[in-house]
Amino acid sequence: MNHELEGKVALVTGAASKRGLGHGIALRLAAAGAKLVLLDKYEAPPSYYAGDEAWRGLQEVVEEITALGQMAISVKADVSDGRQVSEAVDLGLSTFGRVDILVNCAGTVQNNDMPVAEMNEEEWNRVLGVNLTGAFLVSKAAARDMIRRKAQGKIVHISSITGKKGAPGHAAYAASKFGLIGLVQSLALELAPYKVNVNAVCPGAIPTNVADSRDHAESGKTGASVEEIRRKRYERLTFPLARFGTVEDVAELVLFLVSSRADYITGHDVNITGGLWMS
Repeated sequence: MNHELEGKVALVTGAASKRGLGHGIALRLAAAGAKLVLLDKYEAPPSYYAGDEAWRGLQEVVEEITALGQMAISVKADVSDGRQVSEAVDLGLSTFGRVDILVNCAGTVQNNDMPVAEMNEEEWNRVLGVNLTGAFLVSKAAARDMIRRKAQGKIVHISSITGKKGAPGHAAYAASKFGLIGLVQSLALELAPYKVNVNAVCPGAIPTNVADSRDHAESGKTGASVEEIRRKRYERLTFPLARFGTVEDVAELVLFLVSSRADYITGHDVNITGGLWMS
């Protein structure tokens, strides 16, 4: 096995969902030799995929990483709360002495399709608070250690194709992901003198747990199963590569971006959409 991240410490947010990007990315970085600091607002977010009922969240991810021969710790923290983020990063620093890599996968979607004219401020602020303010807070906390050490650091934020094109009924989500790309570009310029690369990954339709709560609520209203709701959402899309993307697809791209192979790439937002979006 290629241990190209041997000796590195990676902080991964949004790591507790069984079928989430954070979980898959954490396992891939561990397999490449990294020690992990895992962060999530929930100890064990529910999954409405059949067979996931016994999922134990952060603790189970730690056990999976330990089984790969790597060290990992977990901390329950809300990325939209600056104090909790600082405490989580401090725990990683006190345990491992450094943070070389930040992969920010924490994110949320709007509870319902809702036009701007009908959206309340609470929903707007909730989505922006997690997706954009949270990205700012974890970047700030991790960047301070990277600046102090002037070592080759890597930061990757998970944005979205909806960060490049608007979507009716999803203005808060789109605005947060557009804003995240602006944060990435600005941060890349600020941190370049310290040898820190900052990039964004923009997935298309990747079946994960991110829309579980919304699908579960719709299931309760309509009587359709969560699986049926999920299937109908994805079957509307046509991919040039003729398949949905996977968590593993995204994890491989992130591994590349946080490795030395991407030392000359910074400030970019990289699509991973199966050809669904090409600009």
